[in-house]
Amino acid sequence: MNDLVSEEARQWIGKSDDPIEVEVTRRDIIKYSVATEQILDKFINGDEAPPMFVAGLSREIVPIDDLGSDGLPPASLVPDLPLKRVMAGGVSFRFHRPVKPGDVLVFNRTLSNIVGKKGKTGPLIFVTYSIICETKDGEAVLDQEQTRILR
Repeated sequence: MNDLVSEEARQWIGKSDDPIEVEVTRRDIIKYSVATEQILDKFINGDEAPPMFVAGLSREIVPIDDLGSDGLPPASLVPDLPLKRVMAGGVSFRFHRPVKPGDVLVFNRTLSNIVGKKGKTGPLIFVTYSIICETKDGEAVLDQEQTRILR
């Protein structure tokens, strides 16, 4: 089933987006904590961000007219593949330390694998990304693996 993934597409493995730098504010943490109905004082007071705070933190902000029909900005790090319907395939997080107000976080995303497989309903392509988040000083904050499934 790996014949779904061309050699040209495989050459994308190891490519990375430009790093994204984000400064975390107490206000951002408080707003997120209120919106997600956190109950712990450390989150409500903005002393520490809830773990999932970082999930969308590195997403670029684009004008509505630039969003796709799925509501997402144009995808980067996606080679031309024969299957076009994209679905979430899963995400895993490994947290090294909490996010605090004043942190300047740097996110680095790399395309780490592309694999074709045969599913029950037909061919599938799994595209996996590795996302490393560190402070601007290089302290590890989070390792994330994200998988997209194309069908």
